[in-house]
Amino acid sequence: MAMSSSEQGSSEPFATKAVKITCVVLVYWFVSITMVFVNKYLLASPVLQLDAPLFVTCFQCIMTVLLCFLLNTLAMLCPNLVKFPFIAFDFKVSREVLPLSIVFIGMITFNNLCLKYVGVAFYNVGRSLTTVFNVLLSYVMLKQTTSLRAILCCCIIVGGFCLGINQEGAAGSLSWSGVMFGVMASLCVSLNAIYTKKVLPAVDGSIWKLTYYNNINACILFVPLIIITGELKVLYNFDKLGSHSFWTIMVLGGVFGFAIGYVTGLQIKFTSPLTHNVSGTAKACTQTVLAVSYFEEAKTVLWWMSNLLVLIGSFAYTWVKGLEMKRVQAQTLNKNQERNEAKV
Repeated sequence: MAMSSSEQGSSEPFATKAVKITCVVLVYWFVSITMVFVNKYLLASPVLQLDAPLFVTCFQCIMTVLLCFLLNTLAMLCPNLVKFPFIAFDFKVSREVLPLSIVFIGMITFNNLCLKYVGVAFYNVGRSLTTVFNVLLSYVMLKQTTSLRAILCCCIIVGGFCLGINQEGAAGSLSWSGVMFGVMASLCVSLNAIYTKKVLPAVDGSIWKLTYYNNINACILFVPLIIITGELKVLYNFDKLGSHSFWTIMVLGGVFGFAIGYVTGLQIKFTSPLTHNVSGTAKACTQTVLAVSYFEEAKTVLWWMSNLLVLIGSFAYTWVKGLEMKRVQAQTLNKNQERNEAKV
C-alpha cells in the first residue's frame, strides 16, 4: 500500500527522496520526448510515407483502451501487485463524457497534425499558446480574472510565438497549416482542462476511468472521420501495412501515448503541479535541442530567441500563478483562524 506524501517526507532520508524524484522526472522526460519522435516518424517519415494521421491517432486510442482492459484484469487477478480502478462500460457514463471526448479528439488530432507539418524543433513554439488560451477561456467561460503579471507573461509567450513564425518563414520551413493546427491544438488543450473538471464527477473522480471512456468514445467517433477523409484508400494502398516493423512502431507509439498519462501523474505526485510545469518547460527546451541536433538543422540566433521567449514566458507564468495560489491559501488560512478565534 502506497504511503501518503506526509509519511514519505517524515520517514525517508533526503538523499533517497531526491533520487526518487530525479528518477521520476527522467522517466517523464524520456517517455514524453520519445513519444514525440515516434509520432513524428509515423506521421511524416519520408521512409514510411503514410499520410493517415487520423488512423495513427485512432490506433493509439485503441491501444489505450486495450491497456486499460489489461490493467483492469491484472488488478482483479493480482490486487496486491496492481492497483487499477474497476472499469465496466456504461452507456450513461459514456454519454456524459461525450462532450469532453469531442474536445479530446480535437486535442490529440490537432496535436498530431501540427507535428506532421512542422519540425520537432518548432513543435514546442507551434503549440505554445495553451497558456494564453487558458487565460482567455478562464475569463470567457469561468469568469475568472487574471493578474497583470500573468498577462504580461502571456504577452512574452505570444511574442516568442510570433518571432518563431517569422524565423521559420525566413528559413523557408514555415508551414501555415502546421501553425494553424498548433493553434487549434492549444485551444483544445485548454478546453480539455475545463471540460475535464466538469466531467470528472461522472466517473467518480477517477482519471483512469475518464481515460477509458474518453478513448472508447474517440475510437467510435474516429471511424466516420477516417472514412470521410479518404484514409481507408490510403491504408489500402500502403505497401507496409503487413510489415512487422511498422506495427511494432505503431504499438510502441500507443504504449508511450498511454504511459504519458501515468508518468505525468507520477511526477505531480512525487513533486507538485508547479514543479511539474517547470519540468515540462525544461523538457521542452531539451526536446528542441535534441531535435535540432538529430535532424542536423541550422537555426539563427533570433530563432533560438523565439524559443527562449516562449520558455521564459511559460516559466514566469507558472511561477506567478504559484505565488498567487500560495497567497490565496495563506489568506484562507488566516480567515479560518480568525473565525475559530472569534468562536472561542
